[in-house]
Amino acid sequence: MNITVKSGLAALAFAAFATGAQAADIVVGGKNFTEQQILSAITQQVLEANGHRVDNRAGMGSAAVRQAMENGQIHVYWEYTGTSLITYNNIEEKLDPQQTYDTVKELDAQKGIVWLNPSEANNTYALAMRAADASEKGIASISDLAGAINGGQSLTFGSNAEFYARPDGLKPLEAAYGFEFGRANVKRMDTGLVYQALRDRQVDVGLVFATDGRIPAFDFTVLEDDRGYFPSYALAPVIRAEVLEANPDIGDLLNEVSAKLDDQVMAALNASVDVDKVSVENAAAKFLQDNGLI
Repeated sequence: MNITVKSGLAALAFAAFATGAQAADIVVGGKNFTEQQILSAITQQVLEANGHRVDNRAGMGSAAVRQAMENGQIHVYWEYTGTSLITYNNIEEKLDPQQTYDTVKELDAQKGIVWLNPSEANNTYALAMRAADASEKGIASISDLAGAINGGQSLTFGSNAEFYARPDGLKPLEAAYGFEFGRANVKRMDTGLVYQALRDRQVDVGLVFATDGRIPAFDFTVLEDDRGYFPSYALAPVIRAEVLEANPDIGDLLNEVSAKLDDQVMAALNASVDVDKVSVENAAAKFLQDNGLI
């Protein structure tokens, strides 16, 4: 291939890229894990179904997508309230879920970012048990768990090393609820191995993320955090203010999506991709169709 041909192809490729870039009026971002890929696909499909031209740039690092949003390179993506509060706005004060949402909404507005309605999906730390065991022992909340341990039951706990050691991890959780697993009853392991260990009865209680797809797939029960120990990581769509002003219908469309999401729905979507090997695009399409959103 000579230089002239190469140059011609390069020009065509650049023209095609430029045309594609100009064709999109909304740039959707997303982080690099399953839940975010599904949400990006849902956003792309619902916007395209309503006449928008979308460039989907899912798969970015958390800090990268946030920076791209602040710079205006990304127009819309789904963020977690706790991540914005602690990581991007450096607020260490313990707030309840509504206070967390109100605070990030106010602080991010100063950066040109609008928080739309929060969903009921809260991807926070949680404690889980096998559903049959939790039912048999009458444990539905962390207070129930504390009561069982203080009543003499010996229950083992699977945790990743970070949660075991971090200053807002296991020890302050036990202090808040007034119980202790005991050093001999805590087994530390990689995060992903906790789910398998709990399923295989190697531990009785496991540290999980509330919207992980293995919770429904492995028939786990998430114990209610009835004293509100864990921070809220509610999922919500965020959008550049000028983009929302120019496209006000996007706010209504994504608020309708947000209203359909909770922990169970998000976990089932994650499981469909991670466990059942459904494609991200098909999982997103089925969610939108099942809920009458497209």
